[in-house]
Parts: sequence; C-alpha cells; structure tokens
Amino acid sequence: MHGHDADGRRLTVALALILGFMAAEVTAAIFASSLALLSDAAHMLTDALALGLAVLAARLAGRPARGNFTFGLQRSEVLSAQLNGALLGVLAAVIVYGGVTRLISPPSVDGATVAVVALAGVVVNLISVRLLGPRDRHAHHGGAPGDPHVHERRARSLNVEGAYQHVLTDLLAFAITGLAGLVVLFAHWRRADGVAALVIAGIMLRSAWGLLRASGRVLLEGTPEGLDAGEVGLAMAGQAGVVEVHDLHVWELTTGFPALSAHVVVGAEVDCHATRAALETMLSERFDITHSTLQVEHAQPRLLKIE
Repeated sequence: MHGHDADGRRLTVALALILGFMAAEVTAAIFASSLALLSDAAHMLTDALALGLAVLAARLAGRPARGNFTFGLQRSEVLSAQLNGALLGVLAAVIVYGGVTRLISPPSVDGATVAVVALAGVVVNLISVRLLGPRDRHAHHGGAPGDPHVHERRARSLNVEGAYQHVLTDLLAFAITGLAGLVVLFAHWRRADGVAALVIAGIMLRSAWGLLRASGRVLLEGTPEGLDAGEVGLAMAGQAGVVEVHDLHVWELTTGFPALSAHVVVGAEVDCHATRAALETMLSERFDITHSTLQVEHAQPRLLKIE
C-alpha cells in the first residue's frame, strides 16, 4: 500500500509540472510556427493524460481486495501501461504525417523561440524524470535469480514505468527540438523542424513498443521477465524428496507480483508438508516468488502384476 501511495505522490507532482509547461508551449508553438514544438506540446498532452491515468491506476491498485476481486485491482496498473503505449504509438503516427508534410513544403519557423522553449522543456522534464526514475542504480540492470536486486527491479511498477517512458521521451524530444531550433536560427535550414519531428516520432514508437510488449506479457500471463520457467521447474525437482514436478505455471499478476502453481509428487516415505515448506522457502529466496500454490502428493507404489 505504501508503495502505491508513494507512486501516486510522485505522479501527481510530475503531472502538475507537465500541465503547467504544456499550456505555455502551445502558445509558443503557434507563435513560432513550429511543428517540432507543437509535436512536443501534443506529446506533453499525452504525458498529462498518461500521468493522470497512472495516478488513478495507482490509487485503484492500492485498494484492498474485496468481493469478487480477490486480488484487488492491482492489474489496473498494467492496463494503464497498455493504454499509455497505445497513446504513444498513435501520436507518433500523426507526427510522422506532419513531419513528412513539412519536409515537402517547409514553412517559416522562428528558430530562436523554438530553441528557448525547448531549453525550458528540458529543465521541466529533467525534474519529472528525476521524480519518476528508478529509485536505485540497479533498477535497469539485469540480474540472475537469487540476486538481491532482482526484487527491486521487478517491484518497479509498470504503471510508473509507463509514465516515466512518456516523460523520458519528452526529454529527448525537447533536446532534439532545441537542436532543430538552433539549426533554423543559424543555418536557416527550415526542414530541420520537420526532421526533428520525425526523429521524435521514432523515439516515441520505440517507447510505445516497449510498453506494449511488457504490459502484454503480463496480460497474457507469460513468465515474468528475468525468470525462466524451466529453470524454476528444475530447481523444484532437485529438492530432496521430490520425484516429479508437472503442471507448472509461472505468471505475474501485476508488476512485482510473480505467482506460481504446480503439482509436486514426493516419495512414498517423504514428509509432504515439510517438502512443501522447503519448496516455498526456496522459491522465495532464490526466485523471489512469494505467492505459490503447490499441490503435493505421494508417489503411488508400483504393484507387482502376476500373469
């Protein structure tokens, strides 16, 4: 619950920053006749929508389980990330169209205004990136199962990651837009504005694909990223007293909530309760899977058949 509250606070502050700057940027984009600035402003609008959606999703995910929603509404964060990815993709397609049009027939662009507004946008988005970025230096690094930093990486909300990708893309977009403004100002090459818009669209498409792929993996109940179902099964089968492991399923309810179910067969003389407890401990310590459902039964002795 505390994690969702902290996410909500950071998302709300970032949302206020984005909304305030977006209003000023739209005015500047119209004044400067810059598609790159207008593209940034449009992207900031999707940032605002994405952050607003993320704030709502964080609050829903923090609600306790009740009624028929026995896991609560935790997967709302994944749905939010899915929608954020779709928004990025649609907006990128619109910007591509506008960028190509401007390459064919470039309008007059006020390079100085574009450069100044872009610089201000870089500052605003640096603050937002700092707010929404990983809390520790291990957050984007890989790690083997059992690595103590694996939990920190998985626990990062996909909902916050979706908002973070929006803002990070905006930061890169403003840097590119500022460069385009300087080119227009000093080199008088008006097509730089259209080129910048196309580059921004490419960055947005890349972020959109990453979000759709990650959230889709959760919705389709694939094995969580960083886990290998085969390796988990072998580790379980290697436990003392275990004869066989089958019907193994490993999935993720939401970011940082991996779950497992399996049918485990143990030896006829083995304490099945102690084995189940040992398996649960191993899954928690080695693979960071704390929600497991294990059906444990004894192997049936083979009967001698006389013909």
